[in-house]
Amino acid sequence: MLAILGIIMIVVFTYLIMAKRLSPIASLTLVPVVFAVLGGFGGKLGTMIMDGLKLVAPSAALLLFAILFFGILIDAGLFDPLVEKILKIVKGDPVKIAMGTAILSLLVALDGDGTTTYMIAVSALLPLYIRIGMNPLILATVSMLSLSIMSGMTPWGGPATRAIAVMGLDASEFFIPLLPTMIGGALWVVFTGYLLGKRERRRIGIADLKHKKVDPEILSQLAAAQETMSADGDSASFKRPHLRYFNLLLVSAVMTVLVMGLLPAPPLFLVGFIMALMINYPNLDLQKERIAAHANNALTVVLLVFAAGVFAGILSGTKMVDAIAQALISIIPDSAGPLFPAIVAITSMPFTFVLSNDAYYFGVLPILAEAASAYGVSPIEIARASIMGQPVHLMSPLVASTFLLVSMVNVDISAFQRFAYRWAILTALVITCLALLTGALTLL
Repeated sequence: MLAILGIIMIVVFTYLIMAKRLSPIASLTLVPVVFAVLGGFGGKLGTMIMDGLKLVAPSAALLLFAILFFGILIDAGLFDPLVEKILKIVKGDPVKIAMGTAILSLLVALDGDGTTTYMIAVSALLPLYIRIGMNPLILATVSMLSLSIMSGMTPWGGPATRAIAVMGLDASEFFIPLLPTMIGGALWVVFTGYLLGKRERRRIGIADLKHKKVDPEILSQLAAAQETMSADGDSASFKRPHLRYFNLLLVSAVMTVLVMGLLPAPPLFLVGFIMALMINYPNLDLQKERIAAHANNALTVVLLVFAAGVFAGILSGTKMVDAIAQALISIIPDSAGPLFPAIVAITSMPFTFVLSNDAYYFGVLPILAEAASAYGVSPIEIARASIMGQPVHLMSPLVASTFLLVSMVNVDISAFQRFAYRWAILTALVITCLALLTGALTLL
């Protein structure tokens, strides 16, 4: 009964967001509350919600300070020279731009952090997309797919780290057989960029916006995105070209400390934001103006993260996630036992879409591994299989960095999901096939 209730809740929640019946904030909050009451958990509602809010609080703080940090640097014009150089190289060709997006985001995503990947990739490339009239959803989709490959498979990335920890595995033994899959997945993302860029080239050609007729809806979307990134219509007055080297050094220092793990990410970005603000805009009134300019974007993302915490807290607190996992295992026939790694890889797509990484890897994965052991499947294969659904997971409204991504390109999360879902599912299937072909996963 609890599993059925949980499945219905997830279906209703997904429908309301995709059909735009409710805003993501409202759907993430109201749907689980209603279903928790219907399930008889009204008395524990407050505790479950608080547990969920505590779970996402560090992510909310990180996103708040990261948005402000990079927002100040964008205002100061740090990424302008990079955009100019890229523009000269690609010469306005959407194919080259989309493939360049894949290469840049794959490299940045090596640190395993979604917030950093999106901040750097989108901050650097969105002005270029705006300038030639490319759909920013391509930038968002390619960046997301890049992160799913690099962060999903590297032992220092979130999903793999959780899988290794909960299974008690050796990181090298887990990762080395996955290297061919990761390399193949990275090449696939670049090829995806080529396909999306080729389609965009047919739409706008290799030309500047002012020489081509562009869909008014796209133009409006791009104008809104440009306004979001600059946070001010007269952005030239906030440029600080004489401080460009200081700002570059500051970004490099923050990224180095982040990768080395010397400081937790939220206080690190807080300190970085304060330094960027004080050095670039020493005038107190100007500081207030710059913070206010980015406040709308930052507040929207933080609210969505806390709403996601409500959903995750109730889903976990009511034990719906456990019931759904047990129901799945119970319907797998004994004859399918040898196919268990492939089954886990495929089911990781819907599971990780509706669950946080913590809920899936610490709650569901041990159950799947225990069931697989009955068929002679090793835990390390189940751990590898569990990360194959990460391209789909990163579209989930339960992923904090996803809200950052869609807010930076100024699109609704449902529009992003409708555009990206086929590419995410296809990417998950491609890396699953690559893992099977290269021996990272086996079929007994």
